[in-house]
Amino acid sequence: MLARAHQERGYQAYALRLLGEIASRRDPPEVTSAEAHYQQALVLASELGMRPLQAHCHRGLGTLYSRVGRLEEARTALSTTIHMYRTMEMSLWLPQAEATLVQIGGRSRRQACAEHDRMDPEPRRRPDG
Repeated sequence: MLARAHQERGYQAYALRLLGEIASRRDPPEVTSAEAHYQQALVLASELGMRPLQAHCHRGLGTLYSRVGRLEEARTALSTTIHMYRTMEMSLWLPQAEATLVQIGGRSRRQACAEHDRMDPEPRRRPDG
């Protein structure tokens, strides 16, 4: 990968997420490949503090898991996604994640956020203070 060769870790993280998207959208999905790419992107995004990319990776994993019937993993990933989108005020992608969660019989947005807040003791911080 070109980004890896030039030590552009941020671009590498984005590229890995895109590879995960490609593998997950195949018919049938390439689950092992997609999961590996999303996980690698998550690790890099976490190391680099790229929280929006982390949220997108969780959404990709949740969508993938829902497509292949791994519903509990899908619920967990999508609940994380929704919580992250809300705390970062990323409202553009929020309805898609919520709709996917509802389709698989997940909890409501409020329940998902409340559950995630119990797991994440760090208080929400707004960028303006």
